[in-house]
Amino acid sequence: MQVGSLIRAAARRYGDAPCLTTEGRTVSFTEFDQATDRVGNAFLAGGMSPGDRVGVLLPNGIEGLIVYYALAKAGLVRVPLNHRETPPEWTYKLGDSGSRGLVHSGTSIDGPELVQSWDPEWLERTAWSGPAEPCDEPRDVEAPYRLGYTGGTTGRPKGAVLTMRSEHAELAHFLLDLLPGIGAGDVMLHAAPVIHASGAFVLPHLVRGAHNVVMTAWDPSAYLEELQRTGATASFLVPTMIAMVIDEPGADGLQVPRLRRLCWGAASMAPSVSERAQEVFGQVLAQTYGQAEAPMAITVLQPDEQDRVGSAGRPYTLVEVRVVDEEDQEVPTGESGEVVTRGQHVMSGYWNRPEASAEALRGGWLHTGDIGRMDHEGFLYLVDRRNDVIISGGSNIYPREIEDALTGHPAVREAAVVGLPSQRWGEVVHAVVALRPGAQASSDELLAFAAERVAGYKRPRSLAVWDDLPKSPANKILRRQVRDAERSRLEQG
Repeated sequence: MQVGSLIRAAARRYGDAPCLTTEGRTVSFTEFDQATDRVGNAFLAGGMSPGDRVGVLLPNGIEGLIVYYALAKAGLVRVPLNHRETPPEWTYKLGDSGSRGLVHSGTSIDGPELVQSWDPEWLERTAWSGPAEPCDEPRDVEAPYRLGYTGGTTGRPKGAVLTMRSEHAELAHFLLDLLPGIGAGDVMLHAAPVIHASGAFVLPHLVRGAHNVVMTAWDPSAYLEELQRTGATASFLVPTMIAMVIDEPGADGLQVPRLRRLCWGAASMAPSVSERAQEVFGQVLAQTYGQAEAPMAITVLQPDEQDRVGSAGRPYTLVEVRVVDEEDQEVPTGESGEVVTRGQHVMSGYWNRPEASAEALRGGWLHTGDIGRMDHEGFLYLVDRRNDVIISGGSNIYPREIEDALTGHPAVREAAVVGLPSQRWGEVVHAVVALRPGAQASSDELLAFAAERVAGYKRPRSLAVWDDLPKSPANKILRRQVRDAERSRLEQG
């Protein structure tokens, strides 16, 4: 079934019910279906052909989602761009993908030649006026649907090719395991960018007749107000957003009786933050672990499983997960190795990178680059990224454990642990932290705090305090940038 058919079926079933709301403006299911038809047909009339890639640089809001699903109806391939990225990053993705068109919010981009570029005035005019003839360009189930660029935490971003098969499977995973029981009258509150993980929650709610409410900018106080005002039944945040929300004065005494799922993912969450979040929101937290190559759905930790501190949950019903050694042999229960997965949602490969695709998908399994271990009940525990392991004196040290210890200190907002060169040990453990607003703590105090909570060979030997830690557009802390900056500082004396 085409994605456009799902939208059309929802319009027939739910009609004038609220489909999307942004800043007090609401469109119905029928209006959304018609707007996506108009824009999809206009793309094809404007020089695009099915299979062409089209960049999208639009803020959170109704028009951005209209473009996403207009591209789906027109058989075009979406290339999402993020306003938090820089112009050179946009240019790189447009060029790497061979995009022939760009829908933008008025931002000028110097880059590859484009057949068409559409601005906000064109989009407003096209979406809401004129005939709405059905746009339903058929797309093969194995044909590209969108390119999900990797976060670039370990190098230049790669375009993971997600097919129609991937989109169907992700929808099934959500409806079956992460968001069971969605129905008309439910409300999904989007506070994170829909270009990233939050966008995956739009279609499951849309096909079930639920109402997607999209915030245009992140503000933790406003988020708490919106949760209560909209009667949200579901939402998605990344851990840094959750950490900000639970520090808000309005968090104590929060009344959200309709909230059934506060989903989170994209990065690890410190145990102290998780505990506090459950005090604020109740037993509604659900972690979903995935990556660009296997979007959003490798394992899920349900609300009644949050006592398993540090676990990323068990595999989705229709997903297989193993932990393997360097020869791709499954390791015994409880031992660490690389997490590999397979399922219908996994990418078909990286765009124009056959060697990287073959390496990542060798043996028919996606090699995630994450180090983890599986317990006897099938719960996965993520240890760290393979590329971030610190080797000191021949021992493997995983930064995440030390970061979790440091963020347990009441003054620490976030932490990144990296390896610095050492003639004696090869590498030594170094920590960089950012403190909570108004908090104070000395380096010696924080080093002593960590030393009480991790083994002696893992404890940080040095610590620096930064105002903020660098993050990717998906709000993941960029350890690589922290490591490069601290090594450069060390070299300069």
